[in-house]
Amino acid sequence: MKTESNKPSLKESYILENERIALHTLSDIHLDDLAHFADLEPEIWKFSLEQPTSKLKMAAYIANTLRKKKEGQEHAFVVFDKQQMETAGSTRLYEIDLHQKVCSIGYTWYGKKFQGTGLNKHAKYLLLKFAFDTLHMERVQFKADNENKRSIQAILSLGCTFEGVLRSNMYKADRSRRDSAVFSLLRSEWYDQAENKLFLKLT
Repeated sequence: MKTESNKPSLKESYILENERIALHTLSDIHLDDLAHFADLEPEIWKFSLEQPTSKLKMAAYIANTLRKKKEGQEHAFVVFDKQQMETAGSTRLYEIDLHQKVCSIGYTWYGKKFQGTGLNKHAKYLLLKFAFDTLHMERVQFKADNENKRSIQAILSLGCTFEGVLRSNMYKADRSRRDSAVFSLLRSEWYDQAENKLFLKLT
């Protein structure tokens, strides 16, 4: 069992990495790299609650995320693929509560060429290690549009437990209503089995 050695800070910038990817704390300097996806790959935002489909919208997307980071609510990362030597997308911790030791992982998106490459498992492995080892979380939650079967399968492959569906719990970007599938991974589960099982799946 891990013990708390010092108090974590979400105001710092972090680099989480292994041999395959590097996760860099999101900042304004990443606008041009991420704007590439906004301009050229609008279809990747199909299930996104926020849809930054232009450079201007991406700038607002980043500004909103950085505001929430300053408030301690979120911590977003840019995903860099070391094999391709390219920025691949973004993911984040959100709904962060350091007192209750809970958070969510989500707002994950990748360019089309990076989807289905195994890169996402590396990103989630690093994020989960960060959540449990550094932030000392007791519970990490995932939510997905109940129609987004690709995302649901990806979450289940991490070793998460399906907890149910929140019916009509939020608006989609087009203002229709969304049902959200909810999953979780507990600290005890991560250190007992899930961490090692996920590590063995990394390719």
